[in-house]
Amino acid sequence: MSVVTSFAFPHHWRAEVLASRPLILPQRHYTYPRDAEEIERGALEVLVHPDSASDTHAPNPQPFLATCALGFRDPIVPTGIWSCPHPKELCAISGGYAYLIDTTTPERFTMIPFRPVLDIHAVRDVNLLLFVSHHAILAWGRAGLAWQSDKLSDEGIRITAIESGVLHGLAWHMLTDKESPFSLDLRTGRT
Repeated sequence: MSVVTSFAFPHHWRAEVLASRPLILPQRHYTYPRDAEEIERGALEVLVHPDSASDTHAPNPQPFLATCALGFRDPIVPTGIWSCPHPKELCAISGGYAYLIDTTTPERFTMIPFRPVLDIHAVRDVNLLLFVSHHAILAWGRAGLAWQSDKLSDEGIRITAIESGVLHGLAWHMLTDKESPFSLDLRTGRT
């Protein structure tokens, strides 16, 4: 399993992907999702160190272990960690299952509803992290969920360009067995 790290956005944490779960767990350990049967199939283990200088409420935050349940064991789906538009959030993707974790309050997290996320793009000029599925695109901003597109494809989306606040891509349609171009306004998610 190839692990990606992408820190396009400024962030107030350090994180390292561990090769396996440590024999001695740190004092703070969180499993995502909370009641994950998927852990039996494997997990992405991330040791997260929140930045104490950026959080006046927690002058000496302790590191924590984030155990993120594996979605799929397929090289086509991403696995790794990404910075988010909000500097205290970390995005961990484990076999296409995406988790957005508040590093100052790790019990607070959001799991992206796409199963799986197939691609992820950081778009700094509009401050969005984009999650691409087989059928739609979801945008995550500084305040959380920004938008989710309508269904764009029957089984496959390719992003071809992002420019001037507009995303251009190709979407496959079953009835025609062809890809058709589409464009989305990154402020609204509308075509």
